[in-house]
Amino acid sequence: MGKLLFNIKELLQVDNMGLSCKKGKDMGNLEKIKDAFLLVKDGKIIDFGSMKNLENSPFEDEIMMEIDCSGRVVLPAYCDSHTHIVYPGSREKEFVDKIKGLSYEEIARKGGGILNSAKLLHETTEEELYEQALERIFEVIKTGTGAIEIKSGYGLNTEDEIKMLRVVKRLKETAPMTIKSTFLGAHAIPLKFKSRKNEYVDLVVNEMLPKVAEEGLADYIDVFCDKGFFSVEDTERILKAGSKYGLRGKIHANELDYSGGIQVGVKHDALSVDHLEYVGDDEISHLKSSRTMPTVLPGAAFFLNLPLSPVRKMIEAGLPVALASDFNPGSSPSGNMNFIISLACIKYKMLPEEAINATTLNSAYAMGVEGKLGTITKGKQANLLVTKQIPGYEYIPYMFGSNLIDTVLLNGEIQ
Repeated sequence: MGKLLFNIKELLQVDNMGLSCKKGKDMGNLEKIKDAFLLVKDGKIIDFGSMKNLENSPFEDEIMMEIDCSGRVVLPAYCDSHTHIVYPGSREKEFVDKIKGLSYEEIARKGGGILNSAKLLHETTEEELYEQALERIFEVIKTGTGAIEIKSGYGLNTEDEIKMLRVVKRLKETAPMTIKSTFLGAHAIPLKFKSRKNEYVDLVVNEMLPKVAEEGLADYIDVFCDKGFFSVEDTERILKAGSKYGLRGKIHANELDYSGGIQVGVKHDALSVDHLEYVGDDEISHLKSSRTMPTVLPGAAFFLNLPLSPVRKMIEAGLPVALASDFNPGSSPSGNMNFIISLACIKYKMLPEEAINATTLNSAYAMGVEGKLGTITKGKQANLLVTKQIPGYEYIPYMFGSNLIDTVLLNGEIQ
């Protein structure tokens, strides 16, 4: 059944140009139509425009479901391009350790952090992982997310990394949203390889990766290139190995220090480099001449009290910026993209228009789905969110913590 959304107060992120992303000053531009309609059929956007032009829209005789959007804002559903939502249990005890003053690295050294999740994951069945992750999927759909990237990385051995990615594959087949999977075998160094990191990289490259590729379990490959984790040389080796299987890079970079992760990501044409708490002139220079999307994860910086990524400097230098939630049990236990938009405006001084561009079009680019998601464009998937009655889109970041989402449509279907 087709659907007609009518009397839309503001229809945001309208694009008739086929943009792939927005950069620099253009991030402050958010094309919109006031008093608008939008027509959906067969899961696609087939028409939109001003209400005064509705009678000229290509209606057919079939019955249409009509959705009155009076006083409501409609925009593309969020694309969350960086998450770790396939994980076992939770890590609230480490949360208390953080309150007591332990650093991320100190918690990792005492067996917490990623290694804690790896231990729990080994003890958790594939079915249990699937059920937990599916529950999180529906949780984030309710807050407006329509596409999500999910990483492995809590396995840290071949069997458990494959187990995680099989769960992601099953989620792709059963969940209503668009999902991309990323192989992150190089997320941390297991305790038994603590003094033999090169041997663990060998395992990632020579054993894990071929099996991941054999089963077609990943769209991308990732490396945690940062202080205390994997070096530029490790990252380069893993990216080269991934490219032989057609896996493009998405790099954890510069969360804890200037690691060289941005530069090596750009060198190997990574789709995105993520975190970016430490970004200087050299990093910006490399990014300006690349196709790599700088992706900032405000939830992790907020939860860990990290330095803030210099987003304003990056935008003023002409770069694009994407935003993602980093939903995971240790450093960002939330996938609410409305809160990410609020943090972007409050902490990073992004304009609401910039934050919406960064969570729709630019984040779609950062997960390789900008051709079908991220904007209101004829022919794109009808992944849409409809707010409650609000004064305007600026109200979304302003009312942080409030549930302003009324309806979410994925592939044209109400969730």
